[in-house]
Amino acid sequence: MTAAPLADLLAFLDGSPSPYHAAASSAARLQAAGFTELALDAAWDPVPAQGYVMRGGAIVAWHLPASATAATPFRLAGAHTDSPNLRIKPRPDAERCGWHQLNVEVYGGILNNSWLDRDLGIAGRLTAADGTHTLVHVGRPLARVPQLAIHLDRGVNDGLTLNPQDHLRPVWGTVASGGAGAPFGEWIAAEAGAPAAPVFWELGLYDVQPAAVLGADASLIASGRLDNQLSCWAATTALAGAAPGSATAMIVLNDHEEVGSASTTGASGPLLEQVLERLVLAHGGGRQELLQALAGSTCVSADNAHAVHPNYPERH
Repeated sequence: MTAAPLADLLAFLDGSPSPYHAAASSAARLQAAGFTELALDAAWDPVPAQGYVMRGGAIVAWHLPASATAATPFRLAGAHTDSPNLRIKPRPDAERCGWHQLNVEVYGGILNNSWLDRDLGIAGRLTAADGTHTLVHVGRPLARVPQLAIHLDRGVNDGLTLNPQDHLRPVWGTVASGGAGAPFGEWIAAEAGAPAAPVFWELGLYDVQPAAVLGADASLIASGRLDNQLSCWAATTALAGAAPGSATAMIVLNDHEEVGSASTTGASGPLLEQVLERLVLAHGGGRQELLQALAGSTCVSADNAHAVHPNYPERH
């Protein structure tokens, strides 16, 4: 990978600490390439040759060929914007043994011990009482899940067992110092510049260590959320530079793949189907043309796979 694309990939990863930010990062790159955003609750008349729609942490984008008709097939690349992490609960405030802590829930299949002793920031989306959303990204070291000192667990190297509800709760202040004394809702509203505490949030913790090129030969990339924001970046970059032939070039970046995809923005939800149908309708087609187009379409599911781990070759 040459320097310019590599730098853009690292910037994408650092700028996408949540699914909502990943969708926004993709949208920014598409806008720069001439794509136009359409609203799902508005009429699509006319439909731009290069366009996209967003819903939460998901985005669907297309580039129509000049010869597009109602029955033109689709060439899709699909990826997902979410990654396993610790999500902040609706009632986050906790105090124990002189510490201020955050109540969190495991999202997806995390490796529990990998979250220990890391500098954690917070990112995601706030929802106000009127239903409006605000993206928030607190990118400084804010919280930490401290591991128990070896002096208090001499057998830790023989096997570490973590209870997510007890042992993965991060600390983010001390009672004696008054740090983090405000309720979390008020604090996060102030960080986001919101006038009042949100009525709901979708927020996750993430490691603030930036993405980096690794190795003496600079042949490796180290970063959080490579699964699957790497594929999101690749799909977005490919579409932004695509010159469609006889089919409509498209990407769909879904949210909630790590927890089953069964949501309005997940791959099992209606978003992609609705967009495909509206593209057909915009060209004067109906159900027959939609089925015609689908019969000639392909979709590549792009996700990360495991390379051979040099310390555990027997597992492969």
